[in-house]
Amino acid sequence: MTASIAYFSAEFGIDASIPIYSGGLGVLAGDHIKAANDLELPLCGVGILYRKGYFKQVVGEDGIQRHLYPEIDRTGFQVEPVSDHEGRPLLVKVPIANRLVYLKAWRLQVGSIPVYLLDADVEANDEQDRRLTDNLYASDRHCRICQEIILGIGGVRLLRKLGLKPAVWHMNEGHSAFLTLERIREHSAQGLSFDTALEAVKASTVFTTHTPVPAGHDQFDIQMMDHYLRDFYWQLGTDRDTILALGRVGDCFNMTRLAMRTAAIVNGVSALHEEVTKALFHQWMPHIPKQDIPVTSVTNGVHIDTWLAPELKELYSRYLPADWRGRTGEPAAWSAVRNIPSGQLWERHQKLKEILLERLLPGHGASAKETLLIGFARRFATYKRALLIFMDLDRLDKIVNDPERPVRFVFAGKAHPADGPGQQMIRRLVEISQMERFKGRIVFIENYDMGSAKTLVQGVDVWLNTPVKPMEASGTSGQKAALNGVLNCSVLDGWWNEGYNGRNGWAIQGETEGSFDRQAQKDGEALYRLLEEEIVPLYYRRNAHSVPLDWVNRMKESICTLAPRFNTHRMVREYVNRIYAPTHERGNRFSANGFEIAGKVAAYKRFIREQWHHVRVHSMHTHSSQGTRIGLTETLFQVHVYLGPIWEKDVRVEAVGSDGDGGIWKVKLNAVAELGKGLFRYEGTFRDRNDAMLHSTANVRVVPVSTDFNNDFEMELSTWG
Repeated sequence: MTASIAYFSAEFGIDASIPIYSGGLGVLAGDHIKAANDLELPLCGVGILYRKGYFKQVVGEDGIQRHLYPEIDRTGFQVEPVSDHEGRPLLVKVPIANRLVYLKAWRLQVGSIPVYLLDADVEANDEQDRRLTDNLYASDRHCRICQEIILGIGGVRLLRKLGLKPAVWHMNEGHSAFLTLERIREHSAQGLSFDTALEAVKASTVFTTHTPVPAGHDQFDIQMMDHYLRDFYWQLGTDRDTILALGRVGDCFNMTRLAMRTAAIVNGVSALHEEVTKALFHQWMPHIPKQDIPVTSVTNGVHIDTWLAPELKELYSRYLPADWRGRTGEPAAWSAVRNIPSGQLWERHQKLKEILLERLLPGHGASAKETLLIGFARRFATYKRALLIFMDLDRLDKIVNDPERPVRFVFAGKAHPADGPGQQMIRRLVEISQMERFKGRIVFIENYDMGSAKTLVQGVDVWLNTPVKPMEASGTSGQKAALNGVLNCSVLDGWWNEGYNGRNGWAIQGETEGSFDRQAQKDGEALYRLLEEEIVPLYYRRNAHSVPLDWVNRMKESICTLAPRFNTHRMVREYVNRIYAPTHERGNRFSANGFEIAGKVAAYKRFIREQWHHVRVHSMHTHSSQGTRIGLTETLFQVHVYLGPIWEKDVRVEAVGSDGDGGIWKVKLNAVAELGKGLFRYEGTFRDRNDAMLHSTANVRVVPVSTDFNNDFEMELSTWG
């Protein structure tokens, strides 16, 4: 690929010294940028330079989270202002309500990759507008929609002022989805119809969704949309209602819905998250089975050079192939970890644990180094269940205060300022940590950031993760821990559902049935049992040299099986091969020859929508007979379908049914005769061992298709028998 990719994200976690991120989404974006640099990918990032960032967390003895918003000291930043061709600060204008807001542009250089950041703190703006980019994820909805206009519309205008013409536009979460409207506006200004512009934009756009929780998808009421974009609608070459329909869900405009409808490819961030996202998006198109919702997945990874401790990097370099750092996605490059003497690997791990104790837990005594240390650090949202381990305090008491085999837990993380239940979880955690029997055994570290995250994922013995399954999209902190030989103990959710093999950590199976309390009861019991019967005994089983050989063997298994799979070099290569390259080709094809293909697809879709009401399934007949192979039943489907003026080759007709195991089967039916004008007979056969299941679930579906579609459900249309 020689053309560029524009990667839009509301936050970037490049380094702890540049606090314009809140958590996993931003850190993932930062790791994506670094991997793109390593792989020499022609990519640029686009985001916002927040004046105060997320917030600084202070938690007192009362457990109350306090939110401080000090202005970020930019003297430590490696950012520089972007200048125009005359050497003056480059300014971008965006329409917000009935005014123009001016944005200053900055560049953060990550190797060869520029990350462009927009900043509204410009003298030309009034005081209120200058504050628009103060805080990341502002609780005020009016400020939030302004920030998303700045990111999406402003980001496109910035790239244009820089003379950049990306071939692929990547929306990392729905916050930047307004960029698609701005790109439609550009095409409209050049004379393209709205429908053609939409197809051209869609062909070159991809969307990554990270949020399996419906409440995590930004949406704005229609009145707010009208207020802030009323002077923008008319510039897109169509009417207000058509634009709002792109993201409308009920009485609100949903940014995820907009992103989905304006992207050629939509992906989740783990295989399980792909299935969860299909189920979530199914509510918007209930006539399409969730298995057919057009969502794929690229499982997240972490940037090895960022998260691997230098002490381990040096040790790995002694035993792994000389070029291992350029082959991080190859299992063969990591297999030599098994040859590292167990004593050496354990010694390095203990050194990293010492560093953690010195930096984060000073005063915990020399014995702390020999005590099993379990870490839990992430955003304090209720579904992440930080308090699961405290379900039975008496049982926990026996675990942590065992005189022969003591255990310590260290917790860290922030709750969003608007998340009252999350803040209450922190308060309860601090309250428990101050109980006499848990003092020194349960510790909370305030103001969790990339700096403390590195120390934790490199120095604890076990990384604990207890979300409600399947509400964790991917999770990457456990991947960082695994890279450093820290063993995961996690609900089988997100990435761990793919990574766990029975020997490289521990799985809390994850109850998915029943009430929230029932799931917590089951999962909590499973966690206590793992600690009591497996984790703690294994850690304290030592040889004559005080090395826990079985534990270290599990560390080696974890590194060898997880490091080559869950890293950003593998992840970004997968984006290139499966998402960027086909989108690049598709975008070029749709825009070639004066947008010929885009115009053709737009006209075709318009015709199909106008005529689709004619499509009806008149009748379906089935005939089953014993097949030639023993045990197989052959079923013939014969269906009459009326298509009206639609050509029979412009539809796919198929029999569809449940396979009884969460999936669906499909049989393509072929047009064999035209019975009258627009009326066709379709036939097809299906061989199956379960004739009764086939008859009880079979139905007929008609969908519009085209070789120019990215998937068979691009139009979100179907007619059933």
